[in-house]
Amino acid sequence: MRITLPLVRWLLVPALLVAAAPLYAQEYPHLRMGNPSKATEDPRDKENYLMKKKQFALAYCNDRGTPNWVSWQLCKEDLGHAPRKPFHPDTTLPRGFRRIKPDDYTGSGFDRGHLCPHNDRSATDEDSAATFVMTNMIPQAGEVNQKAWNDLEIYCRDLVSKHHKRLYIISGPQGEGGTGKKGFRNTVPDGRVTVPAFCWKIIMVLPEGEGDDLAKVTLRTRLIAVIMPNSDHVEHRWDRYRTTVKKVEQLTGYTFFETVPADVIGPLKLQVDDERIPSHPPRARDKGR
Repeated sequence: MRITLPLVRWLLVPALLVAAAPLYAQEYPHLRMGNPSKATEDPRDKENYLMKKKQFALAYCNDRGTPNWVSWQLCKEDLGHAPRKPFHPDTTLPRGFRRIKPDDYTGSGFDRGHLCPHNDRSATDEDSAATFVMTNMIPQAGEVNQKAWNDLEIYCRDLVSKHHKRLYIISGPQGEGGTGKKGFRNTVPDGRVTVPAFCWKIIMVLPEGEGDDLAKVTLRTRLIAVIMPNSDHVEHRWDRYRTTVKKVEQLTGYTFFETVPADVIGPLKLQVDDERIPSHPPRARDKGR
């Protein structure tokens, strides 16, 4: 049977539509903008072990007992009213890894500080519970966790819920030695978990909506970066701790947003965000001890 040209076109259309489907739609969202430390899923890489969870990605450091960083995409669909859940060890770590328990922080004078916060994953009970895994925690001074750090988390959710933004967030600890309610410590009481000297976070702010988020990044894209001392002397007003992404790279040794073209992301990394931050009284906390 001879196939006419219109019929050929009709047969090809579905295949062409599949082939033309954007690759980003099938990619893992929480590493869309890069893997800062080149973490791998090889369990022999115990100090930079990549864990790709449904709710966020992280690079775990077995020696420190904390993540090197946690990375997640934040959009409106992630926000809801699911309640807080119990802290719990990460049973998905491979055999031979140190599994930190919630009790390892007990009596330390430091909070179990979320990197990906509960309220950023409050759409379902499952998502909420995922944030209480101990591989998402660092020993964080209570005044950091409950004041400036919490203020920034609230500000990020406001950008998403009220200003139609989609965020790509990366956060982590750096250094050794912080000051909690019981004074300066290098580790929590039994020595299993390193207390960081600094807490840092980087946020890429993009418009929500359809399309490849990577293609939305331009020389006018807003990047927010902060470095906070892990100290009970920290107060409110997270914007006092703003810095450049480049400074965070120098502090950590990581490379952020590697999937963005260098001629675009390079200049952005040198800028300190200067957008005016409204002063609001503290609101509901998303904090644990």
